Amino acid sequence: QALKEAGADRVHACFTHAVLSGRAAQHLANSGIEQIVVTNTIPLNSKAAELKNIKVLSIAPLLAKAIKSIHEETSVSSLFV
Repeated sequence: QALKEAGADRVHACFTHAVLSGRAAQHLANSGIEQIVVTNTIPLNSKAAELKNIKVLSIAPLLAKAIKSIHEETSVSSLFV
């Protein structure tokens, strides 16, 4: 709400670990946020999974690259810059 009141046309939100416990999913559903992007580091609860504006990104490719780099004894720091 504060962003909209300050003049934002659109609001997007990103969460690394979308716990979304309690009434969080309900609050997000009524928030006016256009899109919510989360990672699949933890499973979404059923209420959060039902949100129409939520997009879940897989971290599998990043983990695969990290495992490969560790196995090949090369730096993983380039994955996080």
